[in-house]
Amino acid sequence: MGKLTPLNKENLAEIGNQIPVPTYDRSPDKAGIVHIGVGGFHRAHLAYYVHQLRQLGEASEWEICGIGLRQNDQKLHDIFKKQNHLYTLMVQHPDGKKEAEVIGSIVDFKMGTDDPEAVITRMAAPETKIVSLTITEGGYNFNPNTGAFNFENPQIQHELAHPDDPKTVYGFLTASLKRRRDEGLPAFTVLSCDNIEHNGNMIQKMLLAFAKAQDPTLAQWIEKEVSFPNSMVDRITPVTTQEDIKLLAETYGVEDEWPVTCEPFIQWVVEDNFSNGRPSFEKVGVQFVPDVVPYEKMKLRLLNAGHSVLGLLGVLHGHPTIDVCVQDELFAQYLRAFFDEEATPVLGEIKGINLADYKDSLLERFGNPNIKDSVDRICSESSAKLPKFLIATIQENLAAGGSIKYATLVLVAWCYYSDKQENQNGQKLVIQDEMKEELHQAAKKTTEDALSFIKQESIFGNLIDNKRFTDLYTEMVNRFYNDVAIKKYMQELL
Repeated sequence: MGKLTPLNKENLAEIGNQIPVPTYDRSPDKAGIVHIGVGGFHRAHLAYYVHQLRQLGEASEWEICGIGLRQNDQKLHDIFKKQNHLYTLMVQHPDGKKEAEVIGSIVDFKMGTDDPEAVITRMAAPETKIVSLTITEGGYNFNPNTGAFNFENPQIQHELAHPDDPKTVYGFLTASLKRRRDEGLPAFTVLSCDNIEHNGNMIQKMLLAFAKAQDPTLAQWIEKEVSFPNSMVDRITPVTTQEDIKLLAETYGVEDEWPVTCEPFIQWVVEDNFSNGRPSFEKVGVQFVPDVVPYEKMKLRLLNAGHSVLGLLGVLHGHPTIDVCVQDELFAQYLRAFFDEEATPVLGEIKGINLADYKDSLLERFGNPNIKDSVDRICSESSAKLPKFLIATIQENLAAGGSIKYATLVLVAWCYYSDKQENQNGQKLVIQDEMKEELHQAAKKTTEDALSFIKQESIFGNLIDNKRFTDLYTEMVNRFYNDVAIKKYMQELL
């Protein structure tokens, strides 16, 4: 490996001899978007769209100030400070082609854990017109069983008692919106970019519940003045690895301590409902629609559910990554059967989308050998994902008399995964889930009570009351526990 060029603004001209770099002025004073949760997905999606607009010579007032609200955001904050908030986006194509580009749309990054007042001031500034979010399902702080705001969270209780010392997204949003109201400034738009159905409605409901408990008059103002557009986001973005950092260095001679790798596909469908203006994102391919729900449901029930189907079956079989699962012909056939026979019937018509083409594209994307998305990552936090992605499809098919066999086998696999915490070869699995212990306790009773796992109402709702489902699940789980042979059962169902 030759001499490496560290990524920073002083070296952009030199790096530009190897890969595209920002051609626009970058000013932290002009950041019209404040984004909470600057993970890899944000940097491959919203930040990339803003970068494209800036490269066109537009949206000079729409650059991004990132916000970290957790201690583990400190590492990225420190790297960004060293790299002048620049990072490299590496697009990995299925045919092996690689494209790298330096992204400059993030111009500042503030840590709420270090200086809450600086974050409130930035969000309350007249220049801020959109506060966007990628905070994962867990950041929305709702009870998955009731859908109600979780007031038992100790950080929420602290914020209600100490409004000037926010800890969560809700404390920061209310503090900054209160300041804007008191100073006569227009409200900003709150724009969720998370994989949650009706994500705009969800953040609106949760924020209003919190605000009503903290300051009822402010809640009234928020309800009247703040827009919460729903949006559907899509781009597969694996966690950055040391191999990615090494690949960038060896291929282009660029030293970037936290690049982002993603697939070429990108999609964003947004309801055109903004309080205080927005960038002209339609110029770079964003689709604005009056109602995002059909597109959102399509993506959650096909892409996200498809990931879980491959992930939970694949991890038990011993496949390491999603692309390896799809390259296994049986897994690819099984996934397509789930798409065609169980997911598609509950979707209906989606304007401007050819579902057959969309499903074809998913198989191609999942099979991209250069996007090494680990099955461990896909299986993480399944208790938050499966109720929205997969269990809802089972419930709708039960109501309509449709097929449930492919999805039911996935739930059986999840039970075994939660119980034994090893694959069919006896290898230990890395399980990450907020409900890991509850899942384990319920699953390990399966040999005594075949339905123990699905009695968790907060996850499975009333599935336990449906005889067609419980008969099939019981038959499958008894066979599965007697002989853990993933491929045999998959083959039988096809």
